[in-house]
Amino acid sequence: MEKAIITNIQGYSIHDGPGIRTVVFFKGCPLRCKWCSNPENLTPAVQIGFMEQLCRQCGRCLKACPHGAIVPGQGVYRINQEKCVACGFCVQACYYDALVLYGEEMTAAEVLEKVRRDKMFFDASGGGVTASGGEPLLYPRFLYELFAKCREEGIGTCVETCGHVSTQALATVLPVVDQFLFDLKHMDNKIHREYTGVPNHKILENAKFLIAQNAKVLFRMPLLPEVNDSPQNIEETATFLKSLGPGGMNIQLMPFHRLGQSKYDALKMKYEFENVAVMDSSGIEAVKDLFLSLGVKCTISG
Repeated sequence: MEKAIITNIQGYSIHDGPGIRTVVFFKGCPLRCKWCSNPENLTPAVQIGFMEQLCRQCGRCLKACPHGAIVPGQGVYRINQEKCVACGFCVQACYYDALVLYGEEMTAAEVLEKVRRDKMFFDASGGGVTASGGEPLLYPRFLYELFAKCREEGIGTCVETCGHVSTQALATVLPVVDQFLFDLKHMDNKIHREYTGVPNHKILENAKFLIAQNAKVLFRMPLLPEVNDSPQNIEETATFLKSLGPGGMNIQLMPFHRLGQSKYDALKMKYEFENVAVMDSSGIEAVKDLFLSLGVKCTISG
């Protein structure tokens, strides 16, 4: 029985595929995007986060931790990561939700049990379940098992992917995926590596593979000011999409936001886009208009 580390199962999402979706967040990612809004999903291991602003210094977590990993006192980070084994006892003891457990090992059957609770919304809206992360295709056999069960129950399936995965993983899940949401972050290999930690060759190869297999793919671009919003990158992205044929000539812009910054604080991680300005609506519309003028269908995510 396949298992995966899941950090959250979020209902009633309308931005992660058609209709109303339930989004399952998988832990672990091969990229290290400097703007990532889900830093808790970067590493595959279970982690404990500390929300300092919620802590009331009651001391219950100190007594609950069997490994001496809780650091007492104000003005200090609460968790000694060298001692912490992410057992979660401190999370259970905290009355104020200042400690949070990021990750839980689950089976496909356990995930399905939670997903199917929203089936009435799926049926009414043409929605379903979306696997996100992190990178869900790090768990291809788990994902196949989950989505096969979803299809048996008439639940639509969708995968959000960074594309930097094995082509075999894509081939494994292809028969049970209704739609792929596929990120294209930058066409310049050097810049892509600078901001994500990996080159873009495999991503572009996998994009070509999916289109060649007649998969339904919506390409998406996290729109990042002064990183990938230049006319040159937009034109190169449009050229690549048009090279894929009719199945690839669509892209959705996802404007940059800083909504995940508090999670960096909780995990004592540096947020490198802290001072990057959010793009105004006119700038976003200008990028959309450029894609449209180049013959690529373009929408903006809400």
